[in-house]
Amino acid sequence: MNYKFRKKPVIVEAFQMTVPRRWNNIDWPAWLNAAWGLPHFREGALYIDPDHEEKARLVIRTLEGVQRIAWNDWIIRGIKGELYACKPDIFEATYESV
Repeated sequence: MNYKFRKKPVIVEAFQMTVPRRWNNIDWPAWLNAAWGLPHFREGALYIDPDHEEKARLVIRTLEGVQRIAWNDWIIRGIKGELYACKPDIFEATYESV
């Protein structure tokens, strides 16, 4: 029996959240701006982390719950339109530009 598997190649959209990009959304893709406009209780909503003292950090409501976004994390839009965060080192090891 085989216990090893390779991920099927899929194309996702991703955006790296940096401090400057947090405060200037001119480069945000349309799907990220749409997530910013969703009510906080909706899956896929992007909003200000209510627990962050400076109200600078963001969170995403995902299938698994609320996910905090650290600076330089990538926000990925998956093949079904779902949003989730990914650490830069994992992103670099898993994805390549197309």
